[in-house]
Amino acid sequence: MKKQELIAYVEKIASDLCSQNGYDLWDVDYVKEGPDWYLKVFCDKEGGFSINDCVLMSHALEEIIDKGDPIDNPYVLEVSSPGLDRPLKKDKDFLRSLGKIVDVKTFQPQGDAGKSFQALLKGYDPQTQTLSLELEDGRPLTLTKKDLSAVNLAVIF
Repeated sequence: MKKQELIAYVEKIASDLCSQNGYDLWDVDYVKEGPDWYLKVFCDKEGGFSINDCVLMSHALEEIIDKGDPIDNPYVLEVSSPGLDRPLKKDKDFLRSLGKIVDVKTFQPQGDAGKSFQALLKGYDPQTQTLSLELEDGRPLTLTKKDLSAVNLAVIF
């Protein structure tokens, strides 16, 4: 199975399991790190995704994936929370993060904001993949996802 097909297959299984257990599926990735392959599944829930939640999802996923046997090579299954500084990649990530402060990294400098800055995520249009941001000094900034090298939720204490 090709990488994108495998990710889609696991996303479907993980999404169903998350729905059954009151979790939100955040992301699925299949990556090679050094000599090893990792199938990474990120879940969340209101109030936080605990170690017990990770264990429950890991066992349930492992059982279903092992039955279907879609992965040709050895891999490590990791189930975890996306963390406080979770990356925003998909439309649903941006939409559920509206009104929050984000750390933004762009490919090109954005005036005096530079290539790395914090902003309030004011809006997101999935059709045009456009973000409406408010910089720390109150100025508005509009960017497309193509302008971005990374966007993460900001961790503010």
